[in-house]
Amino acid sequence: MSAEVVYNCGILTLSDKGSRGERDDTSGANLQKIMRAAGFKIMAYEVIPDKLELIADKLTTWADSRGLDIIITTGGTGVSPSDVTPEATAKVIDRELPGISEAMRAASLEITPHAMLSRGKSGIRGTCLIINLPGSKKAAEENIATVMACLPHAIYKIKGGMADCGEHKAD
Repeated sequence: MSAEVVYNCGILTLSDKGSRGERDDTSGANLQKIMRAAGFKIMAYEVIPDKLELIADKLTTWADSRGLDIIITTGGTGVSPSDVTPEATAKVIDRELPGISEAMRAASLEITPHAMLSRGKSGIRGTCLIINLPGSKKAAEENIATVMACLPHAIYKIKGGMADCGEHKAD
């Protein structure tokens, strides 16, 4: 990412046990380190339960009122009955960016067949990019690494950047 451009990031962990203090949030903590190392400024972090309306409300508030350029969620993307992060995300985004989620699933399939069970979504709300990652520390790290190179340019374009894709240099 360009040294003069700093994008604001929020990390939202979805975990019933984590929200009750019964499990450490290793995934969210690790994502904060990864995003800081990539030049993002962490402006919001929270662990909340896997509740559709609560997730949708948090995503809406953070995207609309916190000045965030990107929100990364971790958890709630699988097939368990409580996994509702993709539904909450679909409820609040204006436009879906399926290529981001498809790229993460494709890369993960090279590692584990369980990747095909991931239902994470990616999309845009206003001028904020929202990306759903799996809840495990390892899977979240692998997934964010897959798409990290495109994030600065994606945010630039979402915010109205006018340079053509081949002309804009993200770093």
